[in-house]
Amino acid sequence: MRDHNKAFCRLVAENFDCPAPVVEFGSYQVDGQEGYADLRGMFAGKAFIGCDMRPGPGVDRIEDVSAIGMADGSVGAVLCIETFEHVFEIRRAFDEVFRVLAPGGIFVFTSPLNFRIHAYPDDYWRMTPSCLKRMMRPYDARIVGAQGVRAFPHSVMAMGIKGPAPVDFQDRARALVAGYDAFLAASEAAIPPRQRLRRRLGMLYRSKGERQAIAGYYRSEFSVEVGAEAVSVPIAAAGRELRVDTAVDGSPIPTIHDAKGQGAWRHTSIVY
Repeated sequence: MRDHNKAFCRLVAENFDCPAPVVEFGSYQVDGQEGYADLRGMFAGKAFIGCDMRPGPGVDRIEDVSAIGMADGSVGAVLCIETFEHVFEIRRAFDEVFRVLAPGGIFVFTSPLNFRIHAYPDDYWRMTPSCLKRMMRPYDARIVGAQGVRAFPHSVMAMGIKGPAPVDFQDRARALVAGYDAFLAASEAAIPPRQRLRRRLGMLYRSKGERQAIAGYYRSEFSVEVGAEAVSVPIAAAGRELRVDTAVDGSPIPTIHDAKGQGAWRHTSIVY
């Protein structure tokens, strides 16, 4: 778990009333992160269940997020902080989280994009901001963001509320984004002068892409959406457009259709 992901989770907890029980998937605290990766203190006074595929520090219950052994609508909030890159059946995991959340429930998600492979116990996926935005579309209210240079962010993050969304969602969302920007500004300002100098000198020997990634590390970009999103994606070169309809086969994630009758396609998945 990295500082900015932990800060995003904290800001969700501070700006939104996360219902109980709060369930974290991927709660196992790896070597060197015992205590630091414990999110329970952010939800003081609320029932908190730490879940992972294996027993260990921070784990209360063995669960597979792609096949959750909890009833429909039985969970108030779900936390998946740098977890889904380690989940092979990632599409099914998104469906399962949505299923177990109660109406008004909150889903908090972060994941790396431009980041090294880290096997806990294995590492399968990287998700772009546009992919995450589509995966979050079933939620009645959504905040989807990315941190880093726009061409290749190092992290993506989101929170969604399963309907009904609170009437003041947009005000709370703006407060969250402002708080996150303030955290990033403070983090960049806190870099020690010697480390700042080393970074500046190191720029001389790096590629253009590396320089951009370093310079843009503390930049973020968010979108805030409420209600069903109408999507029409023009494809000028092909002379047609795509349309997004309600999902099928039990998944809340929409299906995309070709307007010229070329049929429908879904996210690829071994199980589907």
